[in-house]
Amino acid sequence: MKVSEAMHQGVEWCAPDTTVRDIALLMREKDVGAVPIGENDRLVGMVTDRDIVTRGVARGRDLDKLIARDVMTEGIIYCHAEDNLDDVIHFMEEKKIRRLPVISREKRMVGILSLGDLSHAASRDLSGELIQAVSAHH
Repeated sequence: MKVSEAMHQGVEWCAPDTTVRDIALLMREKDVGAVPIGENDRLVGMVTDRDIVTRGVARGRDLDKLIARDVMTEGIIYCHAEDNLDDVIHFMEEKKIRRLPVISREKRMVGILSLGDLSHAASRDLSGELIQAVSAHH
């Protein structure tokens, strides 16, 4: 099975200067926990609900003044839509990644592969191994 058969399609992304409040509203509206951040047609980061809490709220920062660049995780790892799903699952397991942006051959973001997607597409054993790996204490 290919990643394209399991991924969540139609992902929205935001610019690095998008306010954290707007990103949080998008998360609520779309019922997602992560929003990719793009600049100059390139994926440059990801903002997760955890990023907002640990890099914003917990540091006592003014959420009305924070932008994506202030809280985002940089150095994003991604996979390709045509990659083999089992290989990508093992990669996610190794890197302890819960969500992985999916890029097309044309280098366009076409989706996100999440634990939820994998719970429906992968074998119970394989998805269980991944969940156990990414949920392990640091």
